[in-house]
Amino acid sequence: MPGAQGAQALPCRSRPEKPGAMPYIGAMTNEIPHPYEIEILPLEKPAGAYRWVLRRSGKLLERSDRPHSSEDKALASAIKAMEGDLTPTGRRR
Repeated sequence: MPGAQGAQALPCRSRPEKPGAMPYIGAMTNEIPHPYEIEILPLEKPAGAYRWVLRRSGKLLERSDRPHSSEDKALASAIKAMEGDLTPTGRRR
């Protein structure tokens, strides 16, 4: 090519610098989407168990019907219920 002598290749910003890195894709988080709120609460009976409450725009959407043995299990169950509400074929309220 005429005038290509001494030209340097510029790095492409869309390519990852490290293998497996994808700078053009934002970091994934475990945050709850905006209109939803999950509240994990300890139960008095049975002791050491937890329940969850799912709200959309501040209004009660659903709550757990059984105790969960840990906060993590209660959160996982609440997220599953929220995902069911988010899917087009999921429950509609």
